[in-house]
Amino acid sequence: MNNRYQIAGAEGEFEPGSNEQVLRNFVGITSPDDMDELELRLLGELYDEVLLQNLQDRALTVADLKHWHHLWLGNVYPWAGLTRSVNLGKGGFQFAAARLLPGLLDEFERKFLRPWTPCGNLAPDEMVNAIAVTHVELIVIHPFREGNGRLSRLLADVMAVQAGHEPLDYSSWEQQKAAYIGAIHAGFSGDYGPMRQFVAEAMAAGDASLSGPA
Repeated sequence: MNNRYQIAGAEGEFEPGSNEQVLRNFVGITSPDDMDELELRLLGELYDEVLLQNLQDRALTVADLKHWHHLWLGNVYPWAGLTRSVNLGKGGFQFAAARLLPGLLDEFERKFLRPWTPCGNLAPDEMVNAIAVTHVELIVIHPFREGNGRLSRLLADVMAVQAGHEPLDYSSWEQQKAAYIGAIHAGFSGDYGPMRQFVAEAMAAGDASLSGPA
C-alpha cells in the first residue's frame, strides 16, 4: 500500500510488525488489507457527513479540505488533517515539494475554490472544467501524507452535488487507470482536456445511476 511512495522523515514511520507496509497508526493495525478496509469504512462515514449531513452551500476552503481529512483519518493517524512535511513521489512523478505547500494551497483556494464554489452558478461546461482543473491541481499539490486521491474525489463530488448533480461515478477512471494518470500529467502540463473528458463521463454516469436501469 504505502511502499509506492519514496519518503523520509517522521511521517515515514511504519507500524512495528507491519514489514514496512502500514504507516504508524493509533489502532495498531499491521495488515495492509485491514488498513484498507478501515480507511474505506471511515471514508463512507465521511461521505455521509460531508454530502448528506452537512453539505456546504458556500465557497469551499483549504480549511474544509483539512477538516475533511481529519474527520476521516483523525482516529487513525497522528498527521491527519495536517499538510505533509515530507516530499512524495509516485511512479517517477514528484508531487509538489513540502516546503511549497503553504503558498500553493493559498493559491489553490484563491484561484480555484473561491471563484468556482459553490458550483450551482456555473454553466454545465464551466462546471466540468472547474472540477477537472481543481482535481488535477489538488492531486499535483498532494497536500497530505496519505489519502490525497480519495479526498480529491470527495471534493469533486461535493462540487457536483452543490450544483444539483449526483456524486461522480468513477468506475471508468478505475478501468482506464493508465489513461487517468496520463490525464493528470497532461493537466500538469497545462492541457486539461483529457481530465475534462473523464469528469464529463463520470458526471453523466453518476446522474444516470440515479434513474436506474432503463
